[in-house]
Amino acid sequence: MILKKKSLAGIIIATVIVSVILTVVAICMLLGVRRDTGYALGRFFLVQRYIERSYVDEVDVNKLMDGAIDGMVKSLGDPHSNFLDAEDFERLKEYNDAAFGGIGVTMGFKDDKVTVISVLDDTPGQKAGLQVGDEIVAVDGNEVAGQSASDVVMQIRGEVGTEVQLTILRAGEQMDVTLQRDVIHVPTVKGSMLDNGVGYMRISMFAENTDELFTEELQKLEDQDMRGLIIDLRGNPGGLLKSVVKIGKLIVPQGPIVSVKERDGSQREYDSELAETKYPIVVLIDGNSASAAEILAGALQDTGAATLVGTKSYGKGSVQSVIPLTQGEGLKLTIAKYYTPSGRCIDGIGIEPDVEVDLPQDGTVEDTQLAKAREIMQQKLAE
Repeated sequence: MILKKKSLAGIIIATVIVSVILTVVAICMLLGVRRDTGYALGRFFLVQRYIERSYVDEVDVNKLMDGAIDGMVKSLGDPHSNFLDAEDFERLKEYNDAAFGGIGVTMGFKDDKVTVISVLDDTPGQKAGLQVGDEIVAVDGNEVAGQSASDVVMQIRGEVGTEVQLTILRAGEQMDVTLQRDVIHVPTVKGSMLDNGVGYMRISMFAENTDELFTEELQKLEDQDMRGLIIDLRGNPGGLLKSVVKIGKLIVPQGPIVSVKERDGSQREYDSELAETKYPIVVLIDGNSASAAEILAGALQDTGAATLVGTKSYGKGSVQSVIPLTQGEGLKLTIAKYYTPSGRCIDGIGIEPDVEVDLPQDGTVEDTQLAKAREIMQQKLAE
């Protein structure tokens, strides 16, 4: 019996497919990898090999792998996990060092929306008139819906002196804003003395050296006979765990600052050895206080070391690890969730303030939240 050529070709292809998958499965079993993972890898290598051999144009294997890894991470559905190519990975390192090229705004990513949550002074964002609450719907004409947080951020950043166009939605009206990128030096900590011996500390993010700056500013305030401290974490998107833990050790009383629990149930606890707090503390939070900012606020609230004033925080209670890969790229992956000293996991929930105060929506410039914090501090000092 003579088989038709197409039937013969189909049999050959099917045989090759089965052979490839079984070979990969056998190798994986020898390496102790689960069988279902072996089958999945077999499918992957088969598709990769077929594209490499048969696609109409020459294929860049590295680009193919980058796309595969990127798709793998995106399939997790976690906006905080991202594959970073070499350029993006370098920009992330610059960001954590608190000096980078950009427009000087902090963005929040929630409910598939990108919103401006803070605008730094004397930056392109401020000069262009961007405001807290502006929703960014497109970057250079590319809609941000469906993109990862990392993708959006990296589109906005770029070479100093170049321009980027943002399409924003404000109060129901859509408009285009063109900004010229500049070197952004993030002042992560600013301290000042208010009246009656009350110190004020603004932390805009937790970068590589934020704990050192906080220590310096705190010492300056203590040298001025500070009697109470107001810490402003509003609009703070978070940052490095090690930075907030070091700050926590200076102001959180003895005991846990935060616990980090991984998938396998293992737990790491970061503790403070501070015998007792030196002075009363009030902390300002809002809906854009996230991640590391929530760690500090939650620790101070749970231990009774501070009164929280403002509105409910963002609710990002997950921890990411950044892993360098082989060719300058990196992988940012959610590996754990954190818990406050009382055992709360606030991921997707947020932290409720002890005293809820909204900012006025009628255009009034008075900072009602800070005014309330100062009032509460005076009550504490009078006790």
